[in-house]
Amino acid sequence: MTRPARPIPARHLRPPMGWNSWDCYGTTVTEEEVLANAAFMRDHLLAYGWDTVVVDIQWYEPTARAHGYNPDPPVVLDGHGRQSPAPNRFPSAAGGAGFRPLADRVHQFGLRFGLHIMRGVPRRAVAARLPVEGTGWTADEIADTSSVCPWNPDNYGLDHDHPGAQAYYDSQVARFADWGVDFVKADDMLYPYHEREISAYARAIARSGRPIELSLSPGAHVSLARLDHLRDNATMWRVCDDLWDRWEDVEAQFARMARWAPWQGERGWADADMLPLGRIGIRAERGEDRLCRLTRAEQISLLTLWLVSRSPLMMGGDLPTSPRETVELLTDDEALDVLFHSRDNREVLREDDLVLWTARATDGHTRYAAVFSLADAPRRFAVPLGSVGARPDDHARELWTRTDTPHDGRHLHVGLPAHGAALYRLSAARPGSSRG
Repeated sequence: MTRPARPIPARHLRPPMGWNSWDCYGTTVTEEEVLANAAFMRDHLLAYGWDTVVVDIQWYEPTARAHGYNPDPPVVLDGHGRQSPAPNRFPSAAGGAGFRPLADRVHQFGLRFGLHIMRGVPRRAVAARLPVEGTGWTADEIADTSSVCPWNPDNYGLDHDHPGAQAYYDSQVARFADWGVDFVKADDMLYPYHEREISAYARAIARSGRPIELSLSPGAHVSLARLDHLRDNATMWRVCDDLWDRWEDVEAQFARMARWAPWQGERGWADADMLPLGRIGIRAERGEDRLCRLTRAEQISLLTLWLVSRSPLMMGGDLPTSPRETVELLTDDEALDVLFHSRDNREVLREDDLVLWTARATDGHTRYAAVFSLADAPRRFAVPLGSVGARPDDHARELWTRTDTPHDGRHLHVGLPAHGAALYRLSAARPGSSRG
């Protein structure tokens, strides 16, 4: 496996990259499975920028199952109504240790540790009237019992007219910080848009004293009108519901990411969702244990769109049992350069079955171009060089195949399989070379 040819930018200058347990393990991931994926990431992906391991939803639910949620789940709480890892799934959390031992192991691998949380306060904490740490209030006094998630039974929302609501979030995030958490995926935040919840959570992170990144989910119908608030409070935010290994899910992202790509940058990242690649569905919400059902061409199109739109990259498949070909796609350093070293990324054409994106490299000389086919059968396209910002004498290299691509000085002639994509680096021709 090759190593990246160019240095990877500092974390704040590039989108977050990592692994998340949702697509393969749903609500049921165990400590052993988290560590296996972390070890694989350390050995095979860390050098390419993949550095964050995220334990997704219901790590505090000892009876969690695949394909849905248990009613009135017996979630594990501490005496102040804060979620604790279920010891039957995370043995190192026993005795009140929480996620500190697991986070320490992940940090020893040179990686960052993240977890998922639902907005609000656990319904069981409200029913038991558990005290909010450091205050004279109880959970039932700060809850908004009319504000519930339509798809998850764990929590009530918070009444942010009550000062105890902020105190609860401050207490919860302070505990996460003590565990060594680096990344929080806060769910049920964006549809509808819970502005006060988001602000309160970001405030709690700031007060924790630890530089924790905040990811917001899910993102159906999130508007660009919210951009300033999102940038002020979060590192990344989803722009869709859950995305699975179906072409229709991928195709829907073209329009969404075309809206958001011009605004991507170190002030925050619009997230096209996790990558449902490799082995998924092991104990997941949807589908059975399987390899990704997208064709290889569709997988390359997905990755090309995520790269050229500079979306965060969160791998959803189980890394140790995913095919080698999947890992090779995730560690293609020439393709990853588009994520790391580009700007002014945008869709420039969508006509019939052809979609074109362009970007400029940060070196000021090179350009990138992505050519996508939405057709259901193989197609050939004559792409005018001017439409992707290329000059007649530019050298073209297709990055996924690592091949130099001749052209006639007017057009790139691109043959693509059904739902396929090509990703080009366009640069001044080398001395003594020809267009071919």
